Amino acid sequence: MRMRSLRPPRRLDHGEEATLVEHLEELRHRLFVCIGALLVGFVVAFVFHQRLIHALELELPKGHRHLTTLTIGEPFMTSMWLAFYAGFLVAIPVILWQAWAFFLPAFDPAHERILRVFVLVSVVLLMIGLAFGYYFALPKAAHFLANYDKQQYTTFIRARDYIGFAAKVLVAMAIVFELPLFVIGLTRIGILSTTTLRRSRRVGYFVVCCIGVALPGVDPITTILETVPLLVLYEASIWAAVLLERRSARASASYPVET
Repeated sequence: MRMRSLRPPRRLDHGEEATLVEHLEELRHRLFVCIGALLVGFVVAFVFHQRLIHALELELPKGHRHLTTLTIGEPFMTSMWLAFYAGFLVAIPVILWQAWAFFLPAFDPAHERILRVFVLVSVVLLMIGLAFGYYFALPKAAHFLANYDKQQYTTFIRARDYIGFAAKVLVAMAIVFELPLFVIGLTRIGILSTTTLRRSRRVGYFVVCCIGVALPGVDPITTILETVPLLVLYEASIWAAVLLERRSARASASYPVET
C-alpha cells in the first residue's frame, strides 16, 4: 500500500472512463506532488535565504541597505517567510504542470499541444513578471517610500515589513503577467468572446484598474507600476485572442466537416 501511494499519478487518456474514486485518487496524488514541490522549493530557498535577503537589500536606496529587527525571533521567522514566498515561486511551474495533466483528459486531443504551449508560456510570463518587479517596480517603490519626507523622519527599515512587502510585490507582478493567458483561456473555452472584449473595453479597463488598486502596495508608485502593465497586457490579450480566433477560423475553413 505504501509503495502504491509513492507512485507518480497516472494521467488518464482522452475519453477514458473513470470512477469518482479514481478521479479523487488522481487528484490526491497530484496534490501531494504540488506539496512536495513546495517543500523542495522552500528548502532550497531557505538554504540560500541570505543571498535572497542581500538581493532584496540591493533594491533599497543607499544608506538603507541594512535591515533592522526588533524581537529575538524576528530574524528566524522573517527568513522562514522569505523562503516560503520564494519556494512558492519555484514550485509554480510544477503546480501548473500538474493542473494541466489533471484537466487535459477533458479536452480534445487536438488541443493537447495548445495546452502544453500554454504551460510553457505561463512559465515564461512568470519569469518576465518577476524580472519586471525586481528590476523596475520594487526599486521605484522602495526609493519613494524610503525617501518620503526624509527631512522629517529618521527611517529604520524593519526586515519583516520590507521583505514581506517586496515578496508580495514580486508575487503580484508574476501573477499580473499571467493576465494574457487568463483572458485567452476564457475566450478559448467560450466564457468570453473577442467581440465582447472589444466592445466592452471601457468596462474591462475599469475592472483592470480596480484589480491594480487591490494588489499589494501602500503607495501610489507601487499601485501605478502594477496597474500600467495590467492595462497594457489586457489590451495585448484582446488582440492575441482575436488573432488566435482568426487562425482557428481559417483552420476550420481549410478542413470542412464531411456530412
